[in-house]
Amino acid sequence: MHRYLEELKDFSKKGDMFLLVLALIVASFGLVAIASATSADKFDGNFRYIAVQSVSICLGVLVYAVVSSIDLDFLSEHRLAMVVFNCMLLLMLLSPLGTDNDSGNRSWIDLGVINVQPAEICKITYILIMASVMSSHQNRISHPVSVAHMLLHLGLLVGLNLVVSSDMGVSLIFVFIFIGMTFAGGVSLWWFAAALTGIAAMAPILWQFLDGYQRNRILILFDDSIDPQGINERYHSNMNLKSLTGGGLTGQGLFNGNRTQGGNLFAQHTDYIFSSMGEELGFIGCVVIMLMELAIIARCVYVGVRCQDYMRRLVCFGAASALMFQVMINVGMCIGVMPVIGLTLPLISYGGSSVVTIFAMLGLVSGAYARPQSLSHERYVQPYRG
Repeated sequence: MHRYLEELKDFSKKGDMFLLVLALIVASFGLVAIASATSADKFDGNFRYIAVQSVSICLGVLVYAVVSSIDLDFLSEHRLAMVVFNCMLLLMLLSPLGTDNDSGNRSWIDLGVINVQPAEICKITYILIMASVMSSHQNRISHPVSVAHMLLHLGLLVGLNLVVSSDMGVSLIFVFIFIGMTFAGGVSLWWFAAALTGIAAMAPILWQFLDGYQRNRILILFDDSIDPQGINERYHSNMNLKSLTGGGLTGQGLFNGNRTQGGNLFAQHTDYIFSSMGEELGFIGCVVIMLMELAIIARCVYVGVRCQDYMRRLVCFGAASALMFQVMINVGMCIGVMPVIGLTLPLISYGGSSVVTIFAMLGLVSGAYARPQSLSHERYVQPYRG
């Protein structure tokens, strides 16, 4: 405990302050974007949204410092506890506290004052679990037993999340984290080839388990005969795409977007805030948003490459994979090349749970930056007392 308090006190000297500054810049930009997107009449005032996001950013900075000060080896040693924690957290969605989101998925826990999305928290612990498992098998990372152990944890988390919440979007984040970490960890490419072959063989079977609206979200990308008039399945996508492209090069100006301020966009402050900013800030604004997001991802990769310890390197790549997937899917939804699965744009979209957990995830990267090598031996070797 004393060592942890010392690490927390030295956070400003050892932690990755550059990464924190990048995150604060993006979050501050997001706060302005939320203020503009929620100024439409349909929101009945945007003070609550601004206040919640501001408090979440402040709390996120505190969580960043706390997580950054925790030794990753200590967390790795309690892998089983994190697995149990994930399962219990997701099972809480089946309790009376579990609530549905806008898409009908049971993804939130209502705590009265705030709503918490358990799967967002599980992203952090899953990265740590995967890094710990892969570290324990690093000398034979491509052995069938090693791969089976990694797949066991992925299947447990994804399966449980789908059963209790039916939230496909967050489940896919776990899958993408798995892919990014196993690739960075040196798992043989033959396993990836085998996985692609297996997915192709299983796709027709898995297709039968999808609901009609889930199938249409995929088919609509390829089949123009589905809702050609754009009044059903394509309605929200068409409106958001028109908004995204309606800003031209420089946009119509903050608080001045026709569709945004008219309240005509679906989830314009959350899932589709990129479209809202495209209308108000134009192509240049969208490029700036992408560059800011990529700067954070690049920093995570840089810290990972810098780490000499295998587990810490994987933690950084896991965080980078999660952020990259969310950016890719969110922007892809807005431009109509990805199915709508309801993922926020990191640190830009409105959402307290999302903001705090992203800061926590970046805190793991900061912890790897502060302690790029394992220091676990210092907790067990007794100091010399002469």
